[in-house]
Order: sequence, then structure tokens, then C-alpha cells
Amino acid sequence: MSASPSSSAQGAREVLAARLGELRRDAELTGHDLALRCGWSPAKSSRIERAKTPASDADIRAWCTACGAEDQTADLVAANRQADQMYVHWKKLHRHGMRRAQEEVVPLYEATRHFRVYCSNVVPGMLQTEAYATALLSTIATFQGTPDDSSEAAASRIERSHVLHEGGHRFALLMEETVLRYRIGDAETMAGQLGYLLAVMVLPNVSLGIIPFSAERRVWPLEAFYLFDDRRASVELLTAAVNVSAPSEITTYAKAFSQLAEMAVYGPDARALITESVDFLQ
Repeated sequence: MSASPSSSAQGAREVLAARLGELRRDAELTGHDLALRCGWSPAKSSRIERAKTPASDADIRAWCTACGAEDQTADLVAANRQADQMYVHWKKLHRHGMRRAQEEVVPLYEATRHFRVYCSNVVPGMLQTEAYATALLSTIATFQGTPDDSSEAAASRIERSHVLHEGGHRFALLMEETVLRYRIGDAETMAGQLGYLLAVMVLPNVSLGIIPFSAERRVWPLEAFYLFDDRRASVELLTAAVNVSAPSEITTYAKAFSQLAEMAVYGPDARALITESVDFLQ
């Protein structure tokens, strides 16, 4: 995996910074000249061009105007926003509550044909019951110090899971056995969640694999990640969501998923692990 979880975002910013540098050189401006035209310090121009300081949309507009390259502004602003979306802090995403964040990904879910999901800590969102989701999201809101709209957010999370029951979507889902034992909510909530896993795993478009405690590890337990076709990987860290679109990195996550899938059990063996976890609640 990449050395830094924000490497994709930094890489995108470096590409953007290089394009800004090209505009300056094409306009035959020094960094000092550009700074004078933009009304900021030469040090700021240098930091932006070396990708040490992320440029704001306003910075990019000023830069393009100074270079006489107004026709480049829209594309560069769009590239800048895409870089910002690659590494999004949860507290920023949830600053007005979590319901909006659930709703914003609905178009992505509806457009995806093949989901590959690996979770080492909690049940994947698309397989969560409303009670489990409410308990989990409330805990997250408390930890982050963000508004707790867990009930509304959980309802939205359940609504976006309608893709499970519609044609044209395939789901390959992997969980570590620890997920079955981690107590999210009370015993009744966990029992309901585990029972739902038993029900949903019989759907013809769903492959649910459990990686047992006893599995010989060929890949260590990783952070949770979602693969949306071969277009995007979303990785869930403690402080941020990382959205990867670079083909080489998507290929790496796909490789990890494939090797993790080889360690999982399916069908009756997976059902036995889930049922054992239900019994463990007694």
C-alpha cells in the first residue's frame, strides 16, 4: 500500500502545482512578478508552486489572471477541488451531521455495477441494520464532537442500501471474524445485525466472505476500503476518508482484496461463524 494515506491527494496537488508553474513560465513571469500581480508575498507563490501550500480556488483564479490564462481557470479550479476531495477529514464532512454524507454517495452507489468491500472493524454500511447503524453513528458523532443526527443518518444509510435488491449490482463483501464479535450497541442490536447477515448472504448477487481468526495470514488486517468498479477506491481512516482514483492504486487495492478473499470462508462455513457469534451473545 502507499506509504502515506494522503499520497494520492498530495500527488494531485503536485500535478496542479506543476501546471501553475508552467503558466507562470509561459507568461515569462518570475515568482516575484507573479506575487506582485496577485498581491501576495513571493514566498506564497513559491509555496504554491512547490505544492507546499494547497492553493485555494481564489488563488488559482488570481494566478491565471496574472498569467493571462483565464481560459485555464475552470479546469484548474476543478482539478483543485478534486484533489481536496481525495482526502476529506470526517469532522469537516460531518460538521452539519452525518445524514448529508450518507445521501451524497447515493449517485455513486447507483452507478456502481460491481462492489468489492473489505471491513476489519464494523459491518459494511450497506449491510447494516438501522439499529446497528444508529448505535455506530452515534458513537462516531460523540467521538468526533460533531452534531448527532444518528437516527436520521442511519435511516438514510438504510435507504441507500436499496441497491442490494435491484438488478445490475454485484457485491463481493469481506469481513474479519472480529467484526462479528465487536459489540456495537446492545446484545439485541448485535443479534439483529448478525441475523440480517444470515438473511442477506443468500441473495444471488451477494458474496459474503468471513476471514476466520484461524486463517493463515497472507495479508495483514487492513483499514476498511470500498472498491467501486475499477473507477474509485474509498479508504476509511480514523480521521479522514481517502478517495483514490489513480489506476495504479486501485489495482493495488484490488490485489489486496483478491488475496484477502482467498483467506475467507463462504456459504455454510461463513454461516457457522455468524451463528456461533449469535450464540456468543447469550
